[in-house]
Amino acid sequence: MKLIFLGPPGAGKGTLAKIVSEEYNIPQISTGDLFRSAVKEGTELGIKAKRIMEKGELVPDSLTVELVKERLARPDAATGYILDGFPRTIPQADSLAEFERLDSVINFTLDDGIVIQRLSGRRICRSCGAIYHIINLPASREGICDRCQGELYTRDDDQIESIKNRLEVYKKQTEPLIKYYREKGKLKNIDASTDPEKMMAEIKAIIDR
Repeated sequence: MKLIFLGPPGAGKGTLAKIVSEEYNIPQISTGDLFRSAVKEGTELGIKAKRIMEKGELVPDSLTVELVKERLARPDAATGYILDGFPRTIPQADSLAEFERLDSVINFTLDDGIVIQRLSGRRICRSCGAIYHIINLPASREGICDRCQGELYTRDDDQIESIKNRLEVYKKQTEPLIKYYREKGKLKNIDASTDPEKMMAEIKAIIDR
């Protein structure tokens, strides 16, 4: 089962991708992880990417596509995979179509207001990294971690203005892709405002169909 997961920050697609990956024994592949791994391992593509990133330049589509193509050729991806964060542009989608035939593109839909509520309410422990939410998973004492009594804080990218900016960037990048895959008959929408169990049931129905 060859899948792409699309969705705004806070939609839960990372959590669901991990569950699907474990249940169907297929890898979850993120371009961010691929670049970090290639740079760390010192592969030919990793060295090229590192030189570009050190100059503060954007990695070109051609290099990103080659990295993905190399990863999808590994044995663990032979029966399927989940692509998370790729493709980001129509040219990347066109390039992917030249060497892979996708089964479904699962689009996690979520209203902006819920995204902002989910992310702005997140709190992280400075000491142990435990994650809380002021509404969904509050700490016993405000601002103090239940596990280690460390200080809870809000990450910079979870500030409301930052979240709004992230949403704008996401929409500009992803809306063309949503149209692209809808026209190809590959797009399946999932309501990401529901609980993970219901979302997983919907994804399984798409995969098993």
